[in-house]
Amino acid sequence: MQRVAAIDCGTNSIRLLVADLDPETGELHDLDRRMTVVRLGQGVDRTGRLAPEALERTFAACREYAAVIAGHGAERLRFVATSASRDAENRDEFVSGVRAILGVDPEVITGDEEAELSFTGATRELRQEDGLTPPYLVFDLGGGSTEFVLGSDRVEAARSVDIGCVRMTERHGSDTIAMRADIKTALDLAAATVPLTSAATLVGLAGTVTTVAGIALGLPAYDSTAIHHSRIPLAKVHEVTAMLLSSTAEERAAIPVMHPGRVDVIAAGALVLLAVMERSGASELVVSEHDILDGIAWSAARDTAREGAPETS
Repeated sequence: MQRVAAIDCGTNSIRLLVADLDPETGELHDLDRRMTVVRLGQGVDRTGRLAPEALERTFAACREYAAVIAGHGAERLRFVATSASRDAENRDEFVSGVRAILGVDPEVITGDEEAELSFTGATRELRQEDGLTPPYLVFDLGGGSTEFVLGSDRVEAARSVDIGCVRMTERHGSDTIAMRADIKTALDLAAATVPLTSAATLVGLAGTVTTVAGIALGLPAYDSTAIHHSRIPLAKVHEVTAMLLSSTAEERAAIPVMHPGRVDVIAAGALVLLAVMERSGASELVVSEHDILDGIAWSAARDTAREGAPETS
């Protein structure tokens, strides 16, 4: 077993996983998995910069996570940053702040690298005997971007496009016509690289997808065990999306599985999810709670094994 820590810092949230991994069996055992909505991407689409208050919210979460990592004695930490920090002119402020708190540099990865990590995390435990047959189309619906990756036992095609729940909300507000047009353009771009209709199994990742799944399942509270590997029919995603688009912020906030940090962006995210399902031709969605965060953890374990010595953050 290798004990590693992984941090995924996206546009809307920052997440931590501390886990014991067994590379021989492919088993991953959670020790601590948590998420904090920090909205790092606040205003980035408009200004091109990370806002001071967004940076401070993110650094506060990093300080909390540093204590958790130290408490578990993780051998290695890998910190991956995605869409918002890729786009920001002042990303050096973000990098230096993270380094000061956690002792590692955040890796501002490309969209293609993000897609590969998401694919690894989402598909490592899928089993054909459960009817989850390859090839898989994995999509990671984030705050600023959505990554698409097609593959079976390895990545065959990948593409990141700039549609996400925060970016669509900030760009279009409640204008669903403009939002749909923007999403269609992005999906056309993704389809030029990734055959979106070629998969046997569609796998959706990240908070928008898991929240929509929780609503579709009628859960009385957020339950990651019930959501993980649930199968949500296209008709149900239509129903949930229509409800979210027509509801008020107060009504969305009252939904039992809704995180407060998603109330204002979930409707746009659901619209992206629905468009992906329709474009892929999938009749159902397989929802995974294991995603890029798990892929980062596996990559950290692999790096530890390759180097032959633990690295303590």
